[in-house]
Amino acid sequence: MPSPNDAFANPEDAMRHGGLEFYREDPDVERYRRAHRNDMENIFPFLFLGAIYSLLDPNPTIARIHFLIFFIGRLVHTAAYVLALKAPTRSVSYSIAQLPCISMAFQILFSVASYW
Repeated sequence: MPSPNDAFANPEDAMRHGGLEFYREDPDVERYRRAHRNDMENIFPFLFLGAIYSLLDPNPTIARIHFLIFFIGRLVHTAAYVLALKAPTRSVSYSIAQLPCISMAFQILFSVASYW
């Protein structure tokens, strides 16, 4: 028997577990879903850039700094998203996390441009 706090995103799931009264959106679940989607939209491009950047044989210390800045920026951004922290925490952490991506992208482009 479902509890009154249960919520199902799909009507067929709600029907199976107690009825359509359980078919609703939960604001907390939606916030976590948006945070997860935002993470995936940013982490996958970073992984791609990081892999290509690593093939350029960068200075290991500089590479670690790039990766650490991105990691901390995304960690703070996700925490700010999930915990609904005051602005501009989320946008500042997003911007900081994008700096290593921009840096790696430029280094990749400059490396490739040298072959033209």
